[in-house]
Amino acid sequence: MEEVKYLFYVEKFLMNPTYNDIKNANSMRGNEIRKTPLVYSPTFSDITGSQIYLKAEFQQKTGSFKIRGAYYKIKLLSSEEKKYGVVAASAGNHAQGVAFASSLEKIPCTIIMPKNASPSKVSATKGYGATVILEGVNYDEASAKAKEISQKTGATMIHAFDDSEVIAAQGVIGLEILEELPDVDEIYVPIGGGGLAAGVLIAIKEKNPKIKVIGVQSKSFPSMYESIKNGSLTSCGGARTIADGISVKIPGQKTFSIIKELIDEVVLVDDSEIIKAMFLLMERSKFVVEPAGVVGLAYLISTKPAPGKKVVTILSGGNVDMYLLGQIVDKGLATMGRLLKISILLPDRPGAFKEIVDEISAANANIVEVVHDRLSSNINAGSAGVTLSLETQGKEQTDKLIEILKKKNIQFSLMT
Repeated sequence: MEEVKYLFYVEKFLMNPTYNDIKNANSMRGNEIRKTPLVYSPTFSDITGSQIYLKAEFQQKTGSFKIRGAYYKIKLLSSEEKKYGVVAASAGNHAQGVAFASSLEKIPCTIIMPKNASPSKVSATKGYGATVILEGVNYDEASAKAKEISQKTGATMIHAFDDSEVIAAQGVIGLEILEELPDVDEIYVPIGGGGLAAGVLIAIKEKNPKIKVIGVQSKSFPSMYESIKNGSLTSCGGARTIADGISVKIPGQKTFSIIKELIDEVVLVDDSEIIKAMFLLMERSKFVVEPAGVVGLAYLISTKPAPGKKVVTILSGGNVDMYLLGQIVDKGLATMGRLLKISILLPDRPGAFKEIVDEISAANANIVEVVHDRLSSNINAGSAGVTLSLETQGKEQTDKLIEILKKKNIQFSLMT
């Protein structure tokens, strides 16, 4: 009997989810899982030359699409399984999704998070009622601990992406897109482990195989991109990136098998493109979206690949560390040519700095920050170093200000 049960679970694990599984997940989502809006963006349509629609999954409960998979997976557990609770490994969004879904079912929940996980995400996960254990320095080490706890306690392991029920529930996003925009031409989906992309692909390709689905990864973690190129699972990545939500070194076996068969293309973006997209979303649309959630839009802005077409990009999450957000604003302004940081060496005499300020004022630039330095070893006696952060209206005004400073023979160096 035990052998039959074991074989059943093995067969279930090996089976890929179907379109009917996605419809079932949709029917069971209840009031807790939101149908997120699909927002047309005139701004990004103008920038890209496409008709851009933003699927606002960052407005989902817990701030991410991850709640969909966690909720459905936990709903399907038997009464006996629920007695032993669940365990999961995650540094952020999946952790919060599993914790919240467990609280709805009133079952024990243990989340293993890396020791370097964001304190705000640890706090949010605890706030949903989960027991949080900090273990290891990365996802792999946290996952090993979660598996150990699952084996010892009988708690069900809730995988972040390589699970049929989780994939099926993420695929509901595809159904929602087709319901509102049946004539969509292309859909851009972030890829980390591949659960979101796999689910959306099954939903979309079942209804209309002509709709292109493009996966987007960080250049620092191109694991799905390399796996598809090589025809087998490939471990790669590890360079530092702000897109930690899709920093996965090796995709799931199940997600890879689905994506390699159905995906039209996988493309890559770098951090500078991600920062620009985040900044523009905040400034133009008033949307705060995390780095991993904007990669599709970042690719569209930087390459403009679909002129004249109806395009949906999934903004998959909005859990941004507040300390990072401040840096994104500054770096975004710099990337757009609207923040100029310069270092000037001045004679240490009355009025010397006023002459600089007068030139800046005449150029209609705004002084954001001033740092005055007389003591550093590279500053000669009788001189003063001044670092200025200046806000301008754009690259044209920035270039004009630089030319003015050069003509006045002011010694300065560019820091941005």
